[in-house]
Order: sequence, then C-alpha cells, then structure tokens
Amino acid sequence: MQRNLEKKLKQLFGKFPIVFLTGPRQSGKTTLAQMAFPSLPYVNFEDISLQEEVRLDPHGFLKEYNSGVIIDEAQLVPEIFSYIQLYSDRRNVPGQYLLTGSQNFLLNEKISQSLAGRVGILKLLPLNYSEISENYDANIDQMIINGGYPRLYEQEISATDFFSGYLQTYVERDVRQLKNISSLGDFQRLLFLCAGRVGQVLNLSSLCGDCGMSVPTIKSWISILEASYIVYLTHPLHVNTNKQMVKSPKLYFYDTGLLCHLLKIQTRDQLKQHFAYGSIFENFVVNEILKFQLNQGEMPNMYFLRDSKGHEIDCVVPKAKYRTLYEIKSGSTFSKTFTKNIEYYRNENDKGFVLYQGERNSEFKNTKIRNIETFLKNLEGEKEIS
Repeated sequence: MQRNLEKKLKQLFGKFPIVFLTGPRQSGKTTLAQMAFPSLPYVNFEDISLQEEVRLDPHGFLKEYNSGVIIDEAQLVPEIFSYIQLYSDRRNVPGQYLLTGSQNFLLNEKISQSLAGRVGILKLLPLNYSEISENYDANIDQMIINGGYPRLYEQEISATDFFSGYLQTYVERDVRQLKNISSLGDFQRLLFLCAGRVGQVLNLSSLCGDCGMSVPTIKSWISILEASYIVYLTHPLHVNTNKQMVKSPKLYFYDTGLLCHLLKIQTRDQLKQHFAYGSIFENFVVNEILKFQLNQGEMPNMYFLRDSKGHEIDCVVPKAKYRTLYEIKSGSTFSKTFTKNIEYYRNENDKGFVLYQGERNSEFKNTKIRNIETFLKNLEGEKEIS
C-alpha cells in the first residue's frame, strides 16, 4: 500500500543527508522506508547483538554502510548520532541516512544535540481515511473502532485481539524504556481515565482525585503518553478579545482504535450508544486534520477556542491572514445551531466549516456544511484546510 507521506519522504531525502521518520510503533515506518527506497540496505537496532556491535565499533558500522542505510529504532543506540553527524558532514551529499524511531522525546533530544541543521523530520501516523478507504471496505464508524494500524487491516486481525497485545507490549516494554515507573498498574489506570476524558479540556485536579496521584506525577506520566505517541494535546488559541478564554489543553488519542479498546467499544452499536460518541468522533476528525498536515511535511498547526461561557470551536487552523474554524458534529441531521459558535468567533476573513455525518453539502450563513466523508475524500484536492 502506498502511503500519502511517501512523496514528501522522497523529496526530503533528496535534499537532506539525514531524514528522521518517526511515529507510533507499528504505524508503518519500516514498510514505508523500504518501499520508498528499496535499494537501501536495512538494519534494525532492536537486535541486541547489533546494538553491542555498533557501540563497540561505530566507525566500522558506518563505513560498511557508507553509501546509505535505513536504521530502524535508531534511538536505541543514542551513541551513534554524533558519529552519523561526522560521517554525513564528510560526504556532504543528500540521501545518506534514513532513521526511524517510535520514541518522540528521545529522538528530539538527540537530534537537537547532534543533527540540527542536517536532518529533515517527518512523522508517520497510522493510516488515514483515504489510505483505508482506497484499500479496504469500511465505513466511518468501523474505521473509528479499528483505528489505523496497518497490520490490523493487512492480517485481518480483530481490533480486540490487536489492541490487547499492543497495550500489553506498550505498558510492559515501551513505558519501561522511557521512564522507571514504580507502578505500571497506576500508569495503566491513568491511561483508561484519559480515554474517558477524550476531547475534553484537561483537568489535572480531577485526574489526581481519580488516580490518587500528585499533579507532578500526572504531568510526568502524560508526557510519557505523548512521547510514545499514545495521546497528544491541542492548546487553546490566544485571541485578543475581552472574552475569558480557557488556558488548559484538550486531550486526544493518536488512534481511535486504541481509544475504543480502552473504552471497551467493540461494535458499531456500542459506539453509537456510547456516552462519549461525540467526543470519539471529534477525535477521529481532528486526527484526520493532523494527519493531513503531517503528510504535507508541515508542523502540526491546530488549536481550539473555548471561553468561560462554554462557546467552543473544536478545531482551529490559523493562517497568516485568516483562520479556518471547524465545528465537528457526530449527528446526521443538520441544525441551524451548528454554526452559532462559528458566528460567535468568526473574524472578517475567517473560513467556517461544519463537519457532520449527514448527506447535505451546502452553505449556511457563510459556513460550509460538509458531509464528513465528502470532506475527507476531497481534502487534498480542495485544500480546504489551507
């Protein structure tokens, strides 16, 4: 399957000596790298014997792959980064090292220390709507339940079976690599509690009360969830008005399949009837906007608006001269009230969208009303985000 990020990956590898491809474990980084550059040799630093070999003789390793190499899970041998800098500077040509990794802050730390100015950075998230719909038969609700991890689709694994193993591996292995957590049970409980708060403004005091842990611990553990591509935070957009705006971020999951697994949602009926269906659907749509931006090689550029009176815009994409305001509704029947918050916040040049599950595609009070599947199918062609 061709990934939407492949074009940008090839473009950057033709300009930079080093490209870092990061993203969640099993999002398809290795497959993408090998499909994009089939002639490059491949090594995986999860091989313990190879790790030791590289640590003992980094010069020998890099000389062996002097014509280019794909290095998987590169952060597992952090010592190699300074040597990669040295060898890439000597050759001074693009397309030397394609590095992948699934631990965000470890990669960023090493990049900032050793490879700044020499590296192009891309993030590959699980499959988006277009990648799934072009290759598999699934509707929106089923996509939400399954999530976007390629292996689940390619091997026809049930979401329950896939995420049971994924979650166990994540908690027992990846979390330990990131930080020495004394109670993995408490950490897992926090993960379940975060699932119940998806799409909500993050209330640390409430989480502390439910977890029985301190605010510093909660913050530290949420940073681990962010670093390992489990959750991410969107922040409120600063506006120069007299409205009292909230200052806390909103919490989303990078993959709605894992989110549904944590919430014990296995069927479309369970999803439709779940108290958090609106927030889960919002998470799915916000993920699609995020994936669109990342697949263009852009930095994430998404915010939300919410004031003390509860007027909220689910997603805001700011540009130099205007903002695009997105209201996301899980319902299939259009209501005139869907546009009221867009009208409340809209500036003169702002664009407004209501994204919902009904069939109507039209305009109301200068706001575009879009069926979500229509919007996602036309996303890249219409450039409606930009």
